[in-house]
Amino acid sequence: MNIEYFKCQKYITNSLFIKKALSLKLSLEEFLMLTYFDNDYNNYLNMDELSKNIGISSEKAYEIFTSLLSKKLIDIKTEKDIEGRLIEKVNLDNFYKMILEEEIKTEKQEKKNDIYEEFETEFARPITSMEYEIINAWLEHNYSEELIIGALKEAVYNGVRNLRYIDKILYEWNKKGFKTMNDVNNHLEKREIREKEDSELFDYNWLDDEE
Repeated sequence: MNIEYFKCQKYITNSLFIKKALSLKLSLEEFLMLTYFDNDYNNYLNMDELSKNIGISSEKAYEIFTSLLSKKLIDIKTEKDIEGRLIEKVNLDNFYKMILEEEIKTEKQEKKNDIYEEFETEFARPITSMEYEIINAWLEHNYSEELIIGALKEAVYNGVRNLRYIDKILYEWNKKGFKTMNDVNNHLEKREIREKEDSELFDYNWLDDEE
């Protein structure tokens, strides 16, 4: 996933920014400087202006700036301005990446919790530690959550509530190359059409066909 994409989509909100900054236990000055760079869209490096806007001495500003660099929360990139002169700009992509990675990890964990709850709802009981590990193994082997839940629904529909049966369904779907429930449904629709055509073929009264 692309950092620029998420920045353009305003994925990195103020709350996520503050949440991550607090988790890093930054000093007040470090937090203020990081926030300043986040809000300063030009991000041209000017230590005098930086110290003035944050309200600290130039020496302290340089110390804090160096600390953020050493923690790899910011980076300096050199580029040319419209007149061809080299300028230094402060880049926060490392920090944004840290936020995104944490949010993606959180989202995956939330989805995992959801899928476990789905099994417990369908089984009408808490899942065992062994069942937890099996479901987790399916996820790690790149079975989509959509497909796993679809296989669960299929098993319940057939009156079977155990993971061995669900595993067989997933195995067959994987062998057929199904990646989503849309793939499964398309296959079933095509099979129904074929079966209907075959049925109509054998039910047709060819003796009354005068053509």
